[in-house]
Amino acid sequence: MKNIINLIVNENETNQRIDTYIANKERNISRSKVKNLIINKNLRLNNVIVDDPSKKVSKNDHIALKIPEIKKETLKPLDYNLNIRFEDDDIIVIDKSSGISIHPGAGNYDNTIVNALINLKDRKFSNINGELRPGIVHRIDKDTSGLIVVAKNNYAHESLSRQFTKHSITRVYQALVWGKLRPQKGKIETLIKRSSKNRQLMEVGISKGKRAVTNYKTLEIFENDRVPTLSLVECKLETGRTHQIRVHMSYRSNNIVGDQKYKKKYKKIKNIDEDLRNLIVNLDRQFLHAKILGFVHPNTEKYIEFESKLPNELENILKKIRNTVK
Repeated sequence: MKNIINLIVNENETNQRIDTYIANKERNISRSKVKNLIINKNLRLNNVIVDDPSKKVSKNDHIALKIPEIKKETLKPLDYNLNIRFEDDDIIVIDKSSGISIHPGAGNYDNTIVNALINLKDRKFSNINGELRPGIVHRIDKDTSGLIVVAKNNYAHESLSRQFTKHSITRVYQALVWGKLRPQKGKIETLIKRSSKNRQLMEVGISKGKRAVTNYKTLEIFENDRVPTLSLVECKLETGRTHQIRVHMSYRSNNIVGDQKYKKKYKKIKNIDEDLRNLIVNLDRQFLHAKILGFVHPNTEKYIEFESKLPNELENILKKIRNTVK
């Protein structure tokens, strides 16, 4: 592949997204790859660096996209018991435990799902997202459990990426939150952007940010004199922004139990069941679980759906709450 792609926009090629335009002109590079290169400031438009892949092209625009040399990264295989729910020649569906990140990042290059994937024998994965993220199409947070899908080839990766872009993939989560959501069923639609106070957090934006939509419904409400008011909520994503459900629940003042990043201080509740208090205090993760994942299979073009049970540490809290409110 050329180190630099040079293009000049013709009159009949105007008003396209720049990532789409480049991918259509250069068939040996995917739009996802082009998009990532642009975001990482490898594009010059009329000799000015542009990092917005959605920017529209105009007549006579001069485009120069740099393709960096691939650095030889050394990923260490991780001997980890992956819970594989489904596998064929195109995809792997994994039921992820909490406490493990999806892919390597700052400060953690060895203990991730990616490291566990490369430990599997006789498997190959898509390389669209680079050497450190083989097969990774989407992610869930380190301290969230549940279902993810991994692409074993670039064709499958592109198919799944298109479905995520179109918001046609079914993603349903369960969360235990403080208080009651009002109304008990509805839609939260906001902008979400990176926090101006803490770059590791996200927040609802007023005029800046990406559109984020969460449909929710309350499944159960728990409260009596020995249980703080808690709600078991189902959240169905229309979009998939970073920390979306956590930010939206915090925005509504119904923070997720166990969420240390988006936590809210609550006054001490008298007479709370001591066993329940200990279960909540000692929970080393947020009570958020990716329960249902459904999508069109890249090869068969048939819709398939998977469901995951709540892990024991979350189910035990629910059992204790239900027994206490009887």
